[in-house]
Amino acid sequence: MLPSQHDHGTSPIDVQRNMLEPPEPVPDADSVAPALADLLTRARTAGATIVHVRNNGGADDPDLPGSRGWELVHEPFPEEHVIDKFSQDSFAGTGLGELIPAGTALIVAGMQSDYCVRTTSLAALARGHRVTVARGAHATYPGEQPAAEVSAAVERELAAAGATVVPSGEITFG
Repeated sequence: MLPSQHDHGTSPIDVQRNMLEPPEPVPDADSVAPALADLLTRARTAGATIVHVRNNGGADDPDLPGSRGWELVHEPFPEEHVIDKFSQDSFAGTGLGELIPAGTALIVAGMQSDYCVRTTSLAALARGHRVTVARGAHATYPGEQPAAEVSAAVERELAAAGATVVPSGEITFG
């Protein structure tokens, strides 16, 4: 999730149907989906600036633009931004950097921990942002390790790089 007008802010990163709904949701979809919904609701209530980031896949991908898997899980409110991206870095070629002033505190959540969450968080840190990763509100698919272990390893990596990792239910706004 991304920026805010207050001390903390938010916006789902790649919270698209293909990651949370059948036929192949992430293993932690049943716990991550409500955590993301709660974080988004609290951010909206606090008046945080919200930027929904949507990945645009290729012809054989489940997030092909216009497909059901490409659709955002949470319908953006009129005042919220939607950024379409074509790489793991939500800042690359999207205009996101122009929306978020340098030094803004960001909350990052969504899919996938080891791709977009990691890459966008590292890019935000490199741009001088204060990054909080919302534990329990990001997930991925298993690889050589179970999915939960992959997400935990990403959290450790991001913490070592300067991000703060906080359980999503403990994040406050403004």
